[in-house]
Amino acid sequence: MLCIIQARSNSKRFKNKVLHLIYGIPIIQHVVNRIKRSKKTTKLIVSSSLKKSDNNLISYLKKNRIKFFRGDLENVAMRLYETAKTNKAKSFVRISGDSPLIDPKLVDRAIKISQKEKKYDIITNVFPRTFPQGQSVEVIKTSIIKKYSKNFSKLDKEHVTKYFYDNSNKFLIKNFTFNGKNKIMKLSVDTKKDLKDILKKFNNKKFKNYSI
Repeated sequence: MLCIIQARSNSKRFKNKVLHLIYGIPIIQHVVNRIKRSKKTTKLIVSSSLKKSDNNLISYLKKNRIKFFRGDLENVAMRLYETAKTNKAKSFVRISGDSPLIDPKLVDRAIKISQKEKKYDIITNVFPRTFPQGQSVEVIKTSIIKKYSKNFSKLDKEHVTKYFYDNSNKFLIKNFTFNGKNKIMKLSVDTKKDLKDILKKFNNKKFKNYSI
């Protein structure tokens, strides 16, 4: 299954965070490395914007032979749809580019559910959220974005699946849950403080080998 990592560089709280180094490796590369450990993803693409602010990210991806797609900055939903459509993917895994500790086993778990129970529009672990932030996984049917995009608000366009969760009675959504002990720990990097908090908990070895 296609895995799409959505990433941009113009975050107001932490500019260029996806290229910020953690133990000498950019955050986006950590995400890519972890997704590559997945046993059920067949293709990986970073979906970014056409804006000049993302040129450095694209240069990094080109240099490191990481596939990418460029689309609208603010309409993330259509950007991901176009990324999936270009790659002829009927469904795709959505991962955030600020999740350097994403567990590939979660990705495989979501894909396995989607392959077994094909009737669902979305397979997710954030509705409701029980996993730590930074461990969010969604498998989305490509067609539902196109079909309902005309109903999206500006916020829906930015957050991609918000419309479907807000109107969950109209869609088949399956949520899988977490019963571990780390759900309070924030593992996504939205600010420099988030990064400091993560590094306080993880040394280099723990960071590389982290798993839920």
